[in-house]
Amino acid sequence: MRRLKILLIALLLAAVGFGAQAQTTPPPAKHAAKPATKPVAAKSAAKKAPIVAAPAVETEVKVARRDPFESLTTRQEAASKAAANLPPGKAGLQVASLRLDGIVKSPNGMIAVVTNPQSRTYFLREGDQLYDGKVEKIALDGVSFNEVGKDAFGKPVERQVNKRIYSSAGEQQ
Repeated sequence: MRRLKILLIALLLAAVGFGAQAQTTPPPAKHAAKPATKPVAAKSAAKKAPIVAAPAVETEVKVARRDPFESLTTRQEAASKAAANLPPGKAGLQVASLRLDGIVKSPNGMIAVVTNPQSRTYFLREGDQLYDGKVEKIALDGVSFNEVGKDAFGKPVERQVNKRIYSSAGEQQ
């Protein structure tokens, strides 16, 4: 019953706006012991306390914790890839970020219809060179890419990436 009352009071305070105001104000600074002989030192400590407490609140908002299970080298590699200016057109497409929308059978061969994260549509044919790979084979149910990248230690790695139109359970699209 007591918990219910506390919960209702907290909800009412949050609805009125007191909860938000209480969260944004920094907690009062606690002083260990005031010297009895020097009241001037106590005043200077009181003047310094709000200055020290205010930046601590600001840094808590700005600092984001990193995932402890994420490798630092892959994080740096991803940041450098994102910062790089990609060339326009097909040459700027990255295999991992493509979405396969459809496949068209034409007299000249198969054509894959893909979109990038910015929702721009591209038509790919076998042998087209992308930013980090190449279109190997286009079939009626999917496209096979040869992706070239680097592992965490900087060693070049090639892998086969298959994107299918109708992915089954457990597959990425």
